[in-house]
Amino acid sequence: MLLGRTANGLYWMFRYIERAENMARIVDAGLRMALTKTSDAPEEWSSVVVSAGVEVGFSGKHKTYTAATVSDFLLRDADNPSSVMSCIEAARSNARMVRTALTREAWESVNEAWMVLKKSLCSPVPESDLPSVLDQVKRETALIRGAFHGTMLRNEIFNFARTGTFIERADNTARILDVKYYVLLPAISYVGTMLDNYQWESILRSVSAHRSYRWVYDGDYKPAHIADYLILNGRMPRSLHFCYRNIVDNLGFLSADYGARHAAQETAERSHATLRDNDINGIFETGLHEFLSDFIVKNNRLGAEIADAYNFD
Repeated sequence: MLLGRTANGLYWMFRYIERAENMARIVDAGLRMALTKTSDAPEEWSSVVVSAGVEVGFSGKHKTYTAATVSDFLLRDADNPSSVMSCIEAARSNARMVRTALTREAWESVNEAWMVLKKSLCSPVPESDLPSVLDQVKRETALIRGAFHGTMLRNEIFNFARTGTFIERADNTARILDVKYYVLLPAISYVGTMLDNYQWESILRSVSAHRSYRWVYDGDYKPAHIADYLILNGRMPRSLHFCYRNIVDNLGFLSADYGARHAAQETAERSHATLRDNDINGIFETGLHEFLSDFIVKNNRLGAEIADAYNFD
């Protein structure tokens, strides 16, 4: 049975790795969407900051929303605990703390990512270099996941790490979708226009779901289809349904190993049931923004319940 401190380190190590990748994806989405509306680029970059949940920290340091200020704050600002570099530093720190619980390959992949990204993000990234740097962040985090998946025993160490990954991923997908509906679309008259479709395509690309969406829907960019795909499709690896099915599974394995059920499991199972049994028309009727806002609150509550159940320090 793992010590609470070790479980905490594994859980947060993988939350930070996922968050680093998510920040790169959010910047990538902003970069793509700003290109569609050059006259309104500040509004697009403002929405990126909202999506990342760092409005207060950003406004305390910057007065303008540009590709340069937003990307620098989200990629390399040490004062932003959610910046890519802050997340990679925190992930490495947690990995060092739980070093004996990791295989050599898993540890080395984290350390290598830290060295590579520290070099790439040592100075502000020119806008022309952003796409390659964002791809590098996504590639390095994918290598960590690959090493972990390929070498780790499927025990409670694996379960805590995967639970952290999917809590963080679900939060990110919900935030990106919420900002798309609540902030990005400038007016109801744009719904269904080419601009709206391009923004949807950008959102799909930002969560690496563009090609797989086209396989399912033949490239027909309808808001209801895209929301359904990112919320309810159980086969799409960044959907809320997929994340919660994995959270429930991993918490179930922990319950069997530890011989006890906790409130966290019941919370996760209720959320999973909502995602499994709902349909997108029902969600739209009650309000997509309201649904996603409620989901984000419950997802955060689940994180707190997991910490309480397994005595995270």
